[in-house]
Amino acid sequence: TLTVSENLEIGSYMRRSKEEVKSDMEEVMDIFPVLRERARQKAGTLSGGERQMLAMARALMARPKILLLDEPAAALAPIIVSKIFSKIREVVDRGITVILVEQHAKRALELCDYGYVMFGGRVVMKGEGRKILSDEQFVSAFLGRR
Repeated sequence: TLTVSENLEIGSYMRRSKEEVKSDMEEVMDIFPVLRERARQKAGTLSGGERQMLAMARALMARPKILLLDEPAAALAPIIVSKIFSKIREVVDRGITVILVEQHAKRALELCDYGYVMFGGRVVMKGEGRKILSDEQFVSAFLGRR
């Protein structure tokens, strides 16, 4: 199994400039400081939350314009879910567009500029995240509160 550093290097495999790769490695480790601490550790020994952070960091090493995240908080402890969403916010704040597919509807809508709510394979609501969260029908149907 590869180390954390080796995984990050794989994320930059299409890039030629070693200086840029090194700079980007520092940048992703600034976003995910736990990865700096675990740089020489085998990726297979990381916790679930650390693995999700590594997956995001590896993707960022390719300098994407858009990052698609499919359920990054799945099966994680609530405190780790908070960390993951905080890191997603940091990525967005750095100017990268994030498309997020997530079952934690409230957390995802708090984070997003624009959201789509799906039910039974159909879009049942769309709009600004904060506006969806303040919609009484959404709250009662999907968050179980009135």
